[in-house]
Formats: sequence, C-alpha cells, structure tokens
Amino acid sequence: MSEAERRGRRFGWVFAGVWLFYLKENLTALLAHPAGWQRDVGLAALAGFAALYLALVAWMSSVRRGGRPLRVVVRLWLILLALLALAALQVPGAGVHALPCLVYVAASAMVGLPMWQALPFAGVLLVVAEVLAWRVPGWDDQGYGLAVLLGSAASGGFRLAAERQWRLQVAQQELAEITQRETAERAVADERARIAADLHDILGHSLTVVTVKAELAQRLLDVDLGRARSELRELEALARDALSDVRATALGVRGISLPGEIAAAREALAAAHVRAELPGATDAVPTRNRELFAWTIREAVTNVVRHSRAGHCAVRLAPQSVEIVDDGPGDGAPAGDGQGLVGLRRRADAAGATLTVGHRGDGPGFRVRVEVPA
Repeated sequence: MSEAERRGRRFGWVFAGVWLFYLKENLTALLAHPAGWQRDVGLAALAGFAALYLALVAWMSSVRRGGRPLRVVVRLWLILLALLALAALQVPGAGVHALPCLVYVAASAMVGLPMWQALPFAGVLLVVAEVLAWRVPGWDDQGYGLAVLLGSAASGGFRLAAERQWRLQVAQQELAEITQRETAERAVADERARIAADLHDILGHSLTVVTVKAELAQRLLDVDLGRARSELRELEALARDALSDVRATALGVRGISLPGEIAAAREALAAAHVRAELPGATDAVPTRNRELFAWTIREAVTNVVRHSRAGHCAVRLAPQSVEIVDDGPGDGAPAGDGQGLVGLRRRADAAGATLTVGHRGDGPGFRVRVEVPA
C-alpha cells in the first residue's frame, strides 16, 4: 500500500466521522422520548449504526478502486441491509427523525456498489423517504427525500472522480514503465553500436595489415628467410595487440584501448567543432605503451575540448611517443596541477616515461607529450 493510500484511509475516518454530526437529530429525538424499551433500543441501534458506518467507510477505502468481485458486493449488501435494520430499530423511539439514516445508506451504496445496482437502490431509498414522510400518521416531510438525492449525487460524483483519478495514475505508471523500458533498450542499443564502432576502428586496419604482412611473409619464405621471420614476428605482435584491444573494448569501463580513445577523441572534437588530425592506425605502437598513450590522448583531448578554445587539434603517434597539440589562443592552458594531468604524470612516472605539458614552440597553443625510452 502506498503512502497516499495509507493517508487516505487515516483521514477517511475523520471525514466519515464529521458526517455523523447529522445523526444529532436522531439522538435528540431518542433522548426526548419517554424512558422505555423504544428509547433504549433506539439509542443502542443508533450507536451500532454509527460504528458500523465508520467500519464500512474504512473497509470500502480498500476495495472501491478497480473491479468489485462478487464476494465484495455480497458483503457490502449485507452491511447495507444491517444498516437499514439498525435504522428501522430507531423508528419506534425517534419516529420520522430516523430517516436521516437513509442518507448514509444511499451514499455508501453509491460509493461501494456497482453503479447498475447503486442507482436503483438509491432511487428506492429516495421513494421510501418521501412515502414514509407523507403517509405515516404524525410524520411530516422535512426534506429527507431531497437529502437522500443530494447525498447520493455527491457520493456518486466523488466515486467517479476518484475512479478517474485512479485510472489516470494507473495509465501514468504504465507509461512510466514503458518509457523506462524503452530507455533501457535504447541504452543497450547505443552500447552495442559503440562496441561495434570501436571494434570496427580496432580491427578494420589491423586485419588489413595482418593480411598484407601474411602475404608478404609467404612471398619472402623463398627469397629472404630472415626477413620472413621478422615479418611473422611483427604479425604475431600485431595480432596480440589487436586481441588486447578487443578485450579492452569488450570489458568497457574495466579497460582502455588506444584505438578506442582515438575514436572517442574524433567524436569529442567533432562535437566541440574542433578540426581533428588523428592517426589512422596504431599498429606501430608496442603493447607496453598502448595503455599509457591511450590515457594521454584521453586527458589531453579532454583539456582541449574543455579549456583550449582551439580550432584545430592534432594527435601525433609514434612507437615511443604520443603528442597532442592545439592552436588555442593561449589563455586556456590545461593546468599542470590539474587532477587529470596529475594522474597522467603518475602513470608516466610508473612507466618510466617523460610527460611534457606547456606552450608549443611552433605557434600558439599547447602541447602534451609523453615519450617512452626505447
């Protein structure tokens, strides 16, 4: 049960208790009646009527939404008939002043019963209130029939509004679930597309080079066996590097790959409207340098996008070094003590590499360079 439903039940008691104020007329008439069994039975019936009405309101608050099973309808009919019996027991002592009980019964029926049963039942109670007030000797019409009509109409309107609100909440919840499911599906599709793009960038050139080197090694077997062995060793290293990059891409956040960072740099620079000059292949970079170079490209390109206000950025890749230069105006330098570059410096130190960050000497802009000893 939601917090709103629990709050509705709690305040439903208060709401129902307020309407019991109109039973004051019954109570006054019974207290004014001479002492006797009519008065005692009437007071007991009035107390039982009020208690049963409160219990009915509390119970209906949990079953008025959605469908109404047959067992619920039968139980409600039994309670309504019990209320009518308690109202009838007040008649000997209260006379016509017992008729306000019909308003409570009609209103409860309009809230709880199926509408095709509630409307005729409320109509019958309206007729009973009018006929009794006019036909029973000593009774006079005090507007009880009109009260039954107004109470039924108000309760029916409240019920229709509550059911409409409930259906709206159900529809909103279903829409939220559908939206959440579609968002998750889009996220999965985007991740698949990202992995496919990364794999394309990683394997496209590598497999082409593998094919070319394999053909070259095959031709050199009969011409230059030493060079053929060298080509096969390079072919093995290239295959291992490609496999390492594929594993890093598949692991996602657990790994970082050099081709993947080059692809990400291309997208980031394009989004920032920075012309990019990027390497087309990473085959020449040894496996031991790839992760450090990938982190270097990530941090440097991030600084270019965020701080440099550059129009052009170049990533220059060599087996032992990587360099990222931009043509920013000069007032948006990547801070040497920034957290990203501090982390990059730790990585470079751990690998025995040299990190250089500062103004480029051949023009405006900045340079980030990592160089690993041969």
